Amino acid sequence: MEGIGRAAAVVAEDAVRYRFFAAAASAGAGGEALLRRCAEAIVVRLAPLLSAYIWQRQPFRLRCVPARGETPAHIGGTTVFGDNVEDEWFIVYLVREITREFPGLAARIDDNDGEFLLIEAADFLPKWLNPENSDNRVFFYKGELHIIPLSETDEQECDLSAASPTISQALTLLSSRSEEFLAAEPIRTAVYKRINGYPEKIQASFHRAHCYLPAGIVAVLRQRPSLVAAAVQAFYLRDPVDLRACRSFQTFPPDQRVMTVVTFTKCLYAQLVQQKFVPDRRSGYTLPLPSHPQYKAHELGMKLAHGFEILCSKCSKVSPDSKRNVLSGPLWERFLSSLKEKNYFKGEMEGSAKYLELLHMAEDYFQQSVTKPESSVEVSPGDEILTLLQTTTIDLKELEREAACLPPEDDDSWLEITPDDLDQMLKEARNEPPPSSNEEEQKYDLEAVAESMKAFVSKVSTHEGAEMPWSSDESHVTFDVDSFTKALDRILGADSDELDSDDLDEEEEFDFSDEDDEDFDAENQGQDQKVSPNELIGSLKSYMKEMDRELAHTNVGKSFTTQKKGASSVNATTSQNAGPDSGAEDTELAPVDVDMNLVANLLESYSAQSGLAGPTSNILQSMGVHLPENADHIGSNKGARE
Repeated sequence: MEGIGRAAAVVAEDAVRYRFFAAAASAGAGGEALLRRCAEAIVVRLAPLLSAYIWQRQPFRLRCVPARGETPAHIGGTTVFGDNVEDEWFIVYLVREITREFPGLAARIDDNDGEFLLIEAADFLPKWLNPENSDNRVFFYKGELHIIPLSETDEQECDLSAASPTISQALTLLSSRSEEFLAAEPIRTAVYKRINGYPEKIQASFHRAHCYLPAGIVAVLRQRPSLVAAAVQAFYLRDPVDLRACRSFQTFPPDQRVMTVVTFTKCLYAQLVQQKFVPDRRSGYTLPLPSHPQYKAHELGMKLAHGFEILCSKCSKVSPDSKRNVLSGPLWERFLSSLKEKNYFKGEMEGSAKYLELLHMAEDYFQQSVTKPESSVEVSPGDEILTLLQTTTIDLKELEREAACLPPEDDDSWLEITPDDLDQMLKEARNEPPPSSNEEEQKYDLEAVAESMKAFVSKVSTHEGAEMPWSSDESHVTFDVDSFTKALDRILGADSDELDSDDLDEEEEFDFSDEDDEDFDAENQGQDQKVSPNELIGSLKSYMKEMDRELAHTNVGKSFTTQKKGASSVNATTSQNAGPDSGAEDTELAPVDVDMNLVANLLESYSAQSGLAGPTSNILQSMGVHLPENADHIGSNKGARE
């Protein structure tokens, strides 16, 4: 997909970038100090929400960035979300909440596709907004989505290639006239729909499963539950070199394993459980028969142990004091005191098991999200695992007692998706209405199909494509005879002298009396006289009527459905059945029912698709028209099964 905006060239693949600017752009060191204080306040505010979150690849992390070129000083970061796109939309939710809690900040967010928020709401964007002019126009401000429009001059001239504003110019406009730039309701609805349900949605994204793991891994995950993501990624992206370390298992041998509950995200669990893998015989990891009731727990534990062993094989053997150096100093003290003020520990007694669990989560969160690059060294997951193993006491008997009374694991039936479930998911993604009942299908208005197709045909198409009518409430297509006459007059000219010689020859061909030479000569003499537009139109209509009479008794004419008007329609039908020599040319021809023929042909084409994609369904769905299923085919299929 072509990215909207030029940010696609800046942000890495599968990564999202977020930046927070001071709306009332404060210059100098004072502005940077204000942003730094905001960063610390934001981290404390989000600690209860993020300390238990499991990120796929990288966490949400804020850093202070000094001014550079046209980009003013700001706080922000970049998070690689990998295969779990929900991490990206969770960050969108965080960005929106931060601008709501800190109204002095305006936020920009983009990824390798550019303005992915606009891509989400692509069906509702204004025509002037395109990838070339969308940079620095989309902001979250005071908890709402804003779009900076083109200037009044640009908008009047329809200059769609107008240059994008600088961030400083956009911030100035937002701080003074933000109400004017609030995104349209359909755009905001489309974006907010993706982040509805947070923060409750976090727990729904987890999956708890039983795993048969070495005691050391169980102890490490008690301290750092988020390390499960790094272990799954190490196993998921393994190569033959990584598996060399898994032949002997120096760090996590299989002789001391216990059953435990591990919390994954659904994405991590799916990556782990769907991988087919047979361990090396030299590793000591063996699996029971697939019919064993705990086979899945043994298999998950074996795969996870391989991931942890791969991580440890890549570490640099750091000292246990490296983590303690990070958790000492005024920054950590301020962070801890802020957590206590916010009642992060929920009244737990200091030193209790629950208090220590929350403290470990806070230390983990602080180490990932708060520490500055200049004050700490980036620690690899393998280094953290070895450090935790050296500083943690492993009580094997206690772990075995806990294994005897584990809570039940979550149901993983969500991994299996039936074709009907997939269709329902696609319909929800397209905002299609739920399937209608039989009574509603009987009341289905086929006129809406015809009117939508008329509206589509009346739209103007350009080199960029045709505009699709999205609402059946648009005005009906009308035919103005006077306007048509004037347009035809401008094309053909009011004077008969302006008629082309070819046109005159065509008129001569329509003379049905070949033997009447006098009329022919009189007609040629009349060419020197002026012909009024009305007479010209009348002549064309007479030609068309004669053509209709000739075609009425052919296969072409009989293939169309005509309008039924009481007895006249009966006479017309009788005349057609009587044949061409029955004097049917004297009866008034019933007009063709254009709408009925259009709908009948569309339904016939739609039925021929047999439920698959095709031109009719694609065109109608793009116009917001959804046909019900063919009840006749459904009934015949049921009868065939019976």
